[in-house]
Amino acid sequence: MENYKVGYFVGSLAKASINRKLSKALTNLAPKNLELSEIPYGELPLYSYDYDQDYPQVAKDFKAAIAKVDAILFVTPEYNRSIPGALKNAIDWASRPYGQNAFTRKPSGVIGASPGLIGTAVGQQHLKSILGFCNSPLMNAIEAYIHFTPDLISDDGKVKVKETQDFLSNYMKEFADFIDRVHIAYKKTS
Repeated sequence: MENYKVGYFVGSLAKASINRKLSKALTNLAPKNLELSEIPYGELPLYSYDYDQDYPQVAKDFKAAIAKVDAILFVTPEYNRSIPGALKNAIDWASRPYGQNAFTRKPSGVIGASPGLIGTAVGQQHLKSILGFCNSPLMNAIEAYIHFTPDLISDDGKVKVKETQDFLSNYMKEFADFIDRVHIAYKKTS
């Protein structure tokens, strides 16, 4: 299996986000062949096609960061049965203008944590619909809707419940295998 760079988006811009804690846990539990790094997007202005002829530097830098990775992992909460507006804005910036979509053929995974019992199930389904349009091959199984309880994950990403740690370790192993399969398939068709 090859080594891959994985960029990840934390759906919540909040510094104390439980999904930020989850992203740290996933980074800690990732197989050795995955190098994870966050791709920040909080400074992006609201997208408008008025920018398409002259992207601001922050948007150019954002798209360049996506171009440097082999795969994308979305770690996101659910807001109002969807995804946070800032995350949708970032996806719009990355996928526009038409024909310059940074997600094309870039394998992606979706995971999220919520204090609610169904985790982020509805928000993830909405995000998967958006990513399908962006031509981003999606890991559809295993699905991961994390019911976040107090002290499940420490601020530095240590998972305190063994069953959850094992599940997240397996999720990252499956994601690594998925990335490898997608890249092998694209090499065969290139």
